[in-house]
Amino acid sequence: MKTAISIPDELFEQAERLARRVGQTRSGLYSSAVREYLARHAPDEVTEAMDRVCEAVGDYRDPFTATAARRTLEKWEW
Repeated sequence: MKTAISIPDELFEQAERLARRVGQTRSGLYSSAVREYLARHAPDEVTEAMDRVCEAVGDYRDPFTATAARRTLEKWEW
């Protein structure tokens, strides 16, 4: 979808430089920026995504990781 927005000249120039530096188009840069902004300001969506991952992975507990975590936690005073 095409859209028109107004931003300060200085911000536009900074965005242009960044897009060139990271090899993105202007549209790609602005899409990434809005996507990141939305993710940061929609914590419920992040939680829901993490819940879906946990559900997909299941309750598998790797014995090595569990032992390492227990040993590490035992070293800390709670």
